[in-house]
Amino acid sequence: MTRPRIRHLALYASNPEALTGFYREKFGMEVIMSDPDGNHFLSDGYLTLAVLKHQMAGEAPLGLNHFGFHLDDVDGTRTALTEAGLEEPALRASKRPYAEYRAIDPEGNWFDLSEHGYGIP
Repeated sequence: MTRPRIRHLALYASNPEALTGFYREKFGMEVIMSDPDGNHFLSDGYLTLAVLKHQMAGEAPLGLNHFGFHLDDVDGTRTALTEAGLEEPALRASKRPYAEYRAIDPEGNWFDLSEHGYGIP
């Protein structure tokens, strides 16, 4: 099996438009998608960076929200995580097609599991 690869990072931003401009201008990242909610998805050709609009009523702080693994066998990984005593990864509630499952590591950090990857939907 191919080693799972981190291919996706998600940041909450107070001004996602400005932060997206920063990553475009300073690092040459390309916007691959923007949605009506004000979220932007950029790529450096390998990694997808999601710049998500921070909701003041939400509980999540600004900054890193989660990261995502692209892997060959989501079901096998879900089983291995559960057998290791972690909470069973849950289907993503979001309508965004980027990842199939959300999981939580032993320290409470969120991460996504995706078999189909993080490219343009």
